[in-house]
Amino acid sequence: MTGTVERGRRLPVSARWGELRTWAAAVDPGHTRLHLAAVATAAMLLAAVAASVLRALTGQPITIVLFSVVLAMISNLAVNENDLRRRRVTTALMVVPAAASATVSALLSTNRVAADVVFVLVMMVAVAVRRYGPRGVALGMAAFMPFFFVQFLHAGPGELPFLLAGVVIGIGSTFLLRCLVFTRRSEAVLDALFRAFEARLHALLLTAVEAVENADGEPDLDPLVRAQARLNETALLVTDRLDDTDSGTDTGPDAVAGPVAGLRQWIIDSELAAERVAMSVRRSVEHHDPIPDGDRAELAEGLRALAAATAVGTPGAIAARLYDGARSAVADIVDRPAGVGPAAREQRIGFAVVRLADAMQTTVEQARLRIAEHHDTDRETAGGDPAPGPVPEQLPPPAGRDRFGGLALHTRQAVQVGVATSLAIVVGELISPARWYWAVIAAFVVFAGTASRGDVLSRGWARAVGTAGGVVAGMLLALLVGGNVVASLALLFVCVFLALYLVRISQAMMAFWITAVLALLYGVIGQFSVQTLVLRVEETVVGGALGMLAAYLVLPTRSRTAFAEALDDALTAVDVSLRTSVDAALGRPGAGDPLEKARAVDTAVATVRTRAVPLQHPVARRPLRRGVHHTVRVVGAVDHYTRQLAAQAATASVPGWAATLGPAAERVRADLDGLRRILDDAWGPADRREHPSGAGPADYGVGSAEELLDAAEADAASRTAAGPGTERTRRLTAARLLRRIDQLAVGLARELCGQTWSEPSPAARGAGHADGAGAAAAG
Repeated sequence: MTGTVERGRRLPVSARWGELRTWAAAVDPGHTRLHLAAVATAAMLLAAVAASVLRALTGQPITIVLFSVVLAMISNLAVNENDLRRRRVTTALMVVPAAASATVSALLSTNRVAADVVFVLVMMVAVAVRRYGPRGVALGMAAFMPFFFVQFLHAGPGELPFLLAGVVIGIGSTFLLRCLVFTRRSEAVLDALFRAFEARLHALLLTAVEAVENADGEPDLDPLVRAQARLNETALLVTDRLDDTDSGTDTGPDAVAGPVAGLRQWIIDSELAAERVAMSVRRSVEHHDPIPDGDRAELAEGLRALAAATAVGTPGAIAARLYDGARSAVADIVDRPAGVGPAAREQRIGFAVVRLADAMQTTVEQARLRIAEHHDTDRETAGGDPAPGPVPEQLPPPAGRDRFGGLALHTRQAVQVGVATSLAIVVGELISPARWYWAVIAAFVVFAGTASRGDVLSRGWARAVGTAGGVVAGMLLALLVGGNVVASLALLFVCVFLALYLVRISQAMMAFWITAVLALLYGVIGQFSVQTLVLRVEETVVGGALGMLAAYLVLPTRSRTAFAEALDDALTAVDVSLRTSVDAALGRPGAGDPLEKARAVDTAVATVRTRAVPLQHPVARRPLRRGVHHTVRVVGAVDHYTRQLAAQAATASVPGWAATLGPAAERVRADLDGLRRILDDAWGPADRREHPSGAGPADYGVGSAEELLDAAEADAASRTAAGPGTERTRRLTAARLLRRIDQLAVGLARELCGQTWSEPSPAARGAGHADGAGAAAAG
């Protein structure tokens, strides 16, 4: 079978090449990091050349070149807007705060105390304006970096005209290359993203094959969970890109027939089908189900066929045969009468394989149609990340008030940054009057994209480790080039490219390569020494430590509190999504787009996972880690079923079902609201609790919607008993999805109130992974 990956057999060259191509598509979805790093490096080169020409004409020192290059780098990294027009505006606007900041810094150069005070205020403002989203982040960085760099260069009012020229050269280089020359057409970005979606689905299926084949042992399911999270992330990138390139064309349920909404619908369906495969396999393995060897071989064959079909570059005709082969492989399992226990869980895997084959076959056709439709258009799109970003911590936390502390998060962080950087200036100068700025930068950047003191700790630690490693690498590289200027410059820009490519993946790796850049730069200008690099480590550690200290002592935001806020936001988004989906399913006017609301749930749950990371660190207590892990998994399952319900509602309209579905949905939403308040009490500060410890679910209004959902299912079955099977199936599936959501909410509420973190109840544990055979067949 072409493209099939078989265990224990050496792959032919063509198959190995296909696997490499698939890996390359998955490692950088849409090639966005590659595009950003390449364009940013090119902009820095252009700025260096232009500033060098200016320097040659005016006789200015080389610092004007460095100033222009740094601004070219910062203007590339700071602007992360998807829409090309918005990115052009934001990049152009950066000139204003950059020029103003450079001017004030130059005018204050003779008064060091005043300059330091204003510098701290500039950093506080740069953090506070992050509340305004990506544009606020960019403009804040445009104010911070020029002020700092002018102070570092000891430039005075006499150099101000050349500094302003450097601002224009640096930011102008970015504007020219990133916003005008190296823009990317919509079909190119969409095609690359869809290939990444296929590649990550391919990786998930290979992991599922391994889990099925080793189910009798103790297979590690963490790779399957990670593959599922990466697939979800890529699906969001694709749907975000569709929204960006076709905004306004698919608003509301009546628009789903169009090609754009059609592709978005099928991308979501394919992702949900893939999640069903992963959840079914995981549940079977966790229950240690005894799968007969013949059935195991059939399931593995079906999964392998899907994996081969989703390998990047598989021709359409071969992929079609592979999808048919996947269906045929599990046909015997699917056609059996519905079983119970292990047999039912085994059958769910078969149902999931068939559904994924059906969904992906249609998705591929829709994608090709969609890309071909835009192939001849002149529309251009963003060259940066087409989504929230691969690493959520790199993004500014959502604006708004801290519901447990009163102050907005960015206001807290602005005060913390002011304290941390003030201390960093003092301590940094005590360590080295010439290199104090490294401590200030370290204290400032540890707050970028963080939401709690645990985040700050993780970020500061990563930066310190990366800097220490970069010192070693920098010394080795400097010794390797041995003072050769050409080789040093070539390696310097290679290191810059790697730092920019990895900045959204790891703060440690970015610090590693930036430190290597400094080592090479010092070698070029004849100032390289081991003592200088060691001093950088010391200053970075001190700055990071002061940032952590400020985060812990000055208006601290506890990791538990940030986690509680994220849970609150996620369950609020679920409530909105359920209301929209039910309104759309019942044909109510002005219901809105269920898929859009479900995507908001997905984004909110991604934030939950990010906020949970500090609480799941190995240093945390085991019961705490277990409780966080279980809560995240339950909320993730709620997200899954919510998006499934939205996908059903987007294509259905059954007004006559309102009498029974409406009350059932309201009961489910009430249970979710009760769970939200329980979670607030469980994870928020004790002095904010509304109920005493020991309160039961009923005290929070959590009951059960089972009877109301039974009535809704019976109503759906009776109304469509004589009608088309697909209509009956759609209604029953919607009711079962609501039942799953309610079971998850009620089960977690009971566990939280009963303090049964260590061993979740079998019912709740089953609900967390349940995917009933009837719903699987219906889906």
